[in-house]
Amino acid sequence: SELQQNPVFAQVWPMATAKWKKKGSSWSPLSSPAQAIALMAYTMHELYEEFNEAVRKAGRSRQEYRDNFHFKALHFLLTQALARLRVSQGQKCHNVSRGVRDIQFRAKPGDTVRFGQFASTSLSEGTAQLFGTATVFQVYTCHGADIRNFSSYPKQEEVLIPPFETFKVTSVTSDGKSPRIWLRSVGTRSTYNCEWLRGDVTEGTTWGDG
Repeated sequence: SELQQNPVFAQVWPMATAKWKKKGSSWSPLSSPAQAIALMAYTMHELYEEFNEAVRKAGRSRQEYRDNFHFKALHFLLTQALARLRVSQGQKCHNVSRGVRDIQFRAKPGDTVRFGQFASTSLSEGTAQLFGTATVFQVYTCHGADIRNFSSYPKQEEVLIPPFETFKVTSVTSDGKSPRIWLRSVGTRSTYNCEWLRGDVTEGTTWGDG
């Protein structure tokens, strides 16, 4: 099983289950307790970075996804959970912010891009900027969902955006150092040749896909 193949996943899943039970074991309007636990696990620091790095790598080719991606169950559960939450929330769009540390992304108005991973954003710009200000995204998402009821940190007012949502870059500004990028949802795409947002770490090396 993937729990056996992935030590981090195996460690975090029981922790997320315990935290979910402590919060009252509610999973409505989701389809199953597993979806609720998946959201809880995603928001825990122990899993977040390794999982999203794996998602970015898996997006490079079908072979990479098939042979080396050991988070298929978690990816599926998160995708299904976001779809259920979107329906229960009236399929509305959200204006959210995402702050990134150390990486200055490159984009120009008119570009069509996607994050290529599950992207955590916040309904609060102030909260988003606590996570970094090297690049700040102002995002209008129509496929992200408010997950605060299933988050380890509900006060962060998190809206989670799926990897396959695509955006048009509508504006790029800079306050002299840090770019601010405005994105507007234009639908979804899960093919492997869609351009991902790229950036440079502030030290100057290339960050690559992500």
